[in-house]
Amino acid sequence: MQHSLMSQGLELMLFGMGTVVIFLTLLVLITTVMSALVARFPPSPADTLAAPLPVSATTSVTDPVLLSVISAAIHHHRKGR
Repeated sequence: MQHSLMSQGLELMLFGMGTVVIFLTLLVLITTVMSALVARFPPSPADTLAAPLPVSATTSVTDPVLLSVISAAIHHHRKGR
């Protein structure tokens, strides 16, 4: 009985480890194929969005409407905490 139990445990271990190895191999292959497809067909320039211009902290806002909207948004955010 002890031998049967050990052989079943070994069989189960090998089956589980084999399943994990096969799954990880498929995952690597599929990821490699997807990466190759993305590199082969790059997006057209019209699909890419222009990066927003960086806003420095020293930029002053002179529009009073924009200043009031920003102040109200900050006040609303801080009130929610």
